[in-house]
Amino acid sequence: MYRKVLVPLDGSELAECALPYIIKMVKSGSVEEVIILNVYTAHINFMPTEYNYGGLGYTDLKERVREYSLTYLDDVETRLNEEGVKVKTQSMESVRPAKLISEYARENGVDLIIIATHGYTGLEKLMFGSVALEVLHNSPVPVLLIKPESGKA
Repeated sequence: MYRKVLVPLDGSELAECALPYIIKMVKSGSVEEVIILNVYTAHINFMPTEYNYGGLGYTDLKERVREYSLTYLDDVETRLNEEGVKVKTQSMESVRPAKLISEYARENGVDLIIIATHGYTGLEKLMFGSVALEVLHNSPVPVLLIKPESGKA
């Protein structure tokens, strides 16, 4: 039994392949609380903050990205509620999502992290890196990695 499970989502279909697992775990009674975390970034390190991004100042751009994150989380929460799964949602900004995910788990008493992975190996893993892999290595709690092709729990 897991008291508190963290499911980081980045807004992609790939990340959401973890959702059928959490639905199944909640319905089976093996999870008490689910937190859906969206880590967004509005940091553009090669442009000054005064730069105008397509008619938007940096502050406006940052606010739009935050609003998108909140809207996305509302949608996920609605879909999970329709499945009978109550969740808490959290939207946070960071340029290092894996670090933030691990810190969030540590600071909030999370028992398990469920996260999707591309399943890259060899050169692909070296070239693209992996938030999931970094979370796996740095997490203070167990991590369940879900490969996209297995996302039909």
